Amino acid sequence: MQTSSSESPLNTRTLHLPFRIGATSYVIAADLLPNAVFLAEHVQDMQLVLFDLPDGPSNLPDAETAAALATLGRTNDLTYTVHLIEDLSPADSAAQHHASLQKARDVMQITHLLTPWAYILHLEGRAIRATATPPDRLHHWQRQMAHTLDQVSQWTDDASQLAVENLEGYPPDFVTPAIAPTGVSRCVDIGHLWLDGHDPLPWLAAALPRTRVVHLHGLHSGRDHQSLAHMLPQQLDPVIDLLLRHSYMGVLTLEVFGEDDFWSSLVALQESVARCRDRK
Repeated sequence: MQTSSSESPLNTRTLHLPFRIGATSYVIAADLLPNAVFLAEHVQDMQLVLFDLPDGPSNLPDAETAAALATLGRTNDLTYTVHLIEDLSPADSAAQHHASLQKARDVMQITHLLTPWAYILHLEGRAIRATATPPDRLHHWQRQMAHTLDQVSQWTDDASQLAVENLEGYPPDFVTPAIAPTGVSRCVDIGHLWLDGHDPLPWLAAALPRTRVVHLHGLHSGRDHQSLAHMLPQQLDPVIDLLLRHSYMGVLTLEVFGEDDFWSSLVALQESVARCRDRK
């Protein structure tokens, strides 16, 4: 489905939602700053989707770009979420700095000027996510990850800025025991839950008290990160209704890429909000 900007809500601030609507830094075919300029007229947050390949391309902002993004944010009610580049691997002790931790620290230092709403991160657990994993091995991983998260939290202004995301192919509550003893937040990815065939409502409701960011994207032809226009009202509306009923005050990121999916997702979101409000 393709929807032109003239058919989309001009500015999501006019929806007067308790939460902030965000989008990714890959809506228009341009770098971080032009995307921020474009998005500032329509949403309240931009998720920086970063890459930094060894001996290859990188879109990490330099000091000048970071300063320009910070100024743009302050003057346009635009906050930033920053998606860390590598999945965090567990560290056995405070002295152990895995490459993923060093990369996380580098990104956090580069973007600190933006005062990010959240740093979105993944936990590396592919080796122990199977249901047949021995409990003692799983518990060891959970303790290691909690220690690692505490370590990374020291590089933030507040531990709650770290938001751990649930991933496709993992049990929905996989990260819960690892983050429970820490002060970090959650990033609940609704699209990942849909992709794995889970009803997202119980998982979102359970995580909501410590959820700082929600990722929302549609499914089409077995792929996620597609327009919300592909989702039926009976799939999308319960999610929006839950956020409205609980007066969720975090960021809801439309995690889609490209203008067509961005505009049509905004329309789908606006229509869902209207339906939820009409039912009251």
